[in-house]
Formats: sequence, structure tokens, C-alpha cells
Amino acid sequence: MANFVQKSITKSATRVLTTPLASVTAFTEVVDDILSSNPFSCTSYESGGQVMPAVEKTREAYTARIIYEDGEATTVGTVAAKCPTVAAYTANVATIVGNAALATAMGGTAVHETDSDTFQAVIKCHDANGELYTVTIGRETVTLSSYSDDAILTAVEAWADTVPALA
Repeated sequence: MANFVQKSITKSATRVLTTPLASVTAFTEVVDDILSSNPFSCTSYESGGQVMPAVEKTREAYTARIIYEDGEATTVGTVAAKCPTVAAYTANVATIVGNAALATAMGGTAVHETDSDTFQAVIKCHDANGELYTVTIGRETVTLSSYSDDAILTAVEAWADTVPALA
């Protein structure tokens, strides 16, 4: 009977932020910095006959929470909107908060509870050594996944240390 032979060791590491990212704007700035400046010195590569970018955002999700308060500031209802993009998040928040019929049906005034919002983006990176790994930016964490070379962790940590929002 044949045995399984280990081919690689993949690791994962998470940085829990001392303070959650303050807003969708602050979140977007961190993600855009990775995509535009390639701080990990990633390289493009070929897959299926196509040249793939060195870093690319493969998934993103944004959830907004709207609460409805009565005249005594008691929460009488909530709405959560899960959105695929920042543009959809912004538009949906404005639409929900401005919807008088929904506010009447809930029996209160709509308030966007921004501290309860969540954001997440997954960025696929190709290291110069040939490894593919992901960096997942969340409102409260940054997670590095599927890497084996500790130099990748060192590079991501060094970058995160230079971004004040990721303290």
C-alpha cells in the first residue's frame, strides 16, 4: 500500500488590530495601497497561458448595519445590507437610510451604525520564489494564508508595521 508523501507545508498568520479600521475609506486605502504599490515585491506569473498580475483582489464584501430608533432612542429594528463593492455599500446605505416607507414600517428613525459595519478583501499574491499566497484584510484583522517561506511573513509584517491603521 502506498503512503502519502508530504509535498509542502503551508502556514497562516493573523494580526489582530488594536483598533478596527475606522471606516470603509480607511479600509479601501489599505487595500488600494497593496494593489497599487505592490509592497511585497510580488511578480506576475503565467497560468493557463495567461499572464496573471503580481497582486490582485479576488474577493471583497461589505456589510452595513442600519438600526431604527424610536423617539426614546430605543432600537426597534435593524437592517443589514451585504454588498459586493464599496460603490454598492455606499449606495445601499444611502437608499436604506433615506427610505421613509421602511422607517415607518420599522417604527423608528434610520441610523447607520458604522461601528458595526464589516469589510473584507482577499488579495492573491505571487512571490518571486513562485509561491501563491493570500492576504485577507478585514476591519479587525489582517491574515496571511497559504505561505511556506517565512520571508513572505517577514515582508508582510514589515509592510503592516509601516501602515498606522494596521497597528
